[in-house]
Amino acid sequence: MTQGISTLFDLLRHGEPVGGRKYRGQLDDPLSERGWQQMREAVGEHRPWDAILSSPLSRCAAFARELASRHDIPLEVEPRMMELGFGAWEGRTATELLEQDSQLLTRFWQDPVNHAPPGGETLVAFRDRVRGAFNDALLRHEGQHVLLICHAGVIRLLVSHALDMPLDKMFRIDVPSAGISRIRIDANGAGQLPRLVFHAGRL
Repeated sequence: MTQGISTLFDLLRHGEPVGGRKYRGQLDDPLSERGWQQMREAVGEHRPWDAILSSPLSRCAAFARELASRHDIPLEVEPRMMELGFGAWEGRTATELLEQDSQLLTRFWQDPVNHAPPGGETLVAFRDRVRGAFNDALLRHEGQHVLLICHAGVIRLLVSHALDMPLDKMFRIDVPSAGISRIRIDANGAGQLPRLVFHAGRL
């Protein structure tokens, strides 16, 4: 990045999907009517963005297309911004998993780096793909204001990165449906310095 340049990323989590609360991961459930309402209310008539970046999953991409079309903002769909893959847990609730094997889910909660879901994506692999996508977007959109429409896991990962938190602590960050966080990346003599401007706030 060019010294003295700042780049803004607004991170918008998708609204409520059809099917209720569960380990959804990379299942492509669409937004519910309430989910559409949540996202429209979160954004309102704001349109400060130079570009919109979206996960390819429909609970993100459908609203991204609507917003980009309404305000004539360039849209990029980035597969690497997809949610963490939960493998055999996808489509199941925490209650179901605890009833099946109380220790399996507990181990993940206590040490997610070393206890990935069965058949799921490791947290290290997730970190590498999301940060790779983010760094590429940062190069493409240097000095711009970008809206990233994505998932709770992606937002947790990027916020924890901005705060230099250990990877295994990222699930301590709560991300509400249609919540918005902002990260500013400043370039100076020390390199790229990401800062959390606000989390789960309003525009």
